[in-house]
Amino acid sequence: MRWLGLIGLLVELSYAEALPIFDAHLHFNNDARNRLSVDQVIDALDQAGIDKVLVSSTDDLGTQYLVEAAPDRFLPALRPYRGPGEIKTWMYDESVITYLAEQLDNRSYVALGEFHAFEQHMELAAVQGLIELARQYKLVLHIHGDQGAVSKLFSTWPEARVIWAHAGFEDPDTVMASLDKFTNLWVDLSHRPDISTWAGLAPDWERMFIAYPERFLLGSDTHNLERWENLRFYALDARDWLSVLPDNIAKKIAYENAETLFGIR
Repeated sequence: MRWLGLIGLLVELSYAEALPIFDAHLHFNNDARNRLSVDQVIDALDQAGIDKVLVSSTDDLGTQYLVEAAPDRFLPALRPYRGPGEIKTWMYDESVITYLAEQLDNRSYVALGEFHAFEQHMELAAVQGLIELARQYKLVLHIHGDQGAVSKLFSTWPEARVIWAHAGFEDPDTVMASLDKFTNLWVDLSHRPDISTWAGLAPDWERMFIAYPERFLLGSDTHNLERWENLRFYALDARDWLSVLPDNIAKKIAYENAETLFGIR
């Protein structure tokens, strides 16, 4: 019987290692471009078993380099940041909308974001302009913000398709309530170490995954060089807790949900 248990464990680990990943939150920012070539980025993704990527960058050149190198692998998203240091200021600068509109006129994107905006920012002209451009170009919105920001976004555009970066760093009860309320909300699981602990998959998260298996996406959020250096470990950690879930749910979270959201296979 002990041998049977060991065989089952080995099969489970083999499945987890083979599970492909769609990374829905990856950046190739200026600091990374100074250290990593496009070929090195692709090699890092291969080693991590990441098959497809939603990529955005500060500035947008990093995104364009990756899309040009492998258009079937990288899905481009456009950030409102023209350079470093604009994360906390872009929402007060209406010239950002002119920049976004020009980029959207000249290049193809599937999403706007990841952009940082919280509840107190959502009525500002630059934020409203970004939402209107997403509506006009039928783009997914990838927001890094609190639950209040998500609520105001849907008040502005009820039909929006929204990825909520890091689940807003909100507690599981708040995340569950948001999934209950907004049917077009997907949760990006990057930077959520509370999903899995030394004791295994956290019960609150497991309940959410089973209740809403089609609403979660994986992400590495390579916003700095340290995150790039540890990319493989983020993928391994995700596969570890995914292996606890039923196979059909693990596949949805690992890659199928992102494929469905962006209409690809």
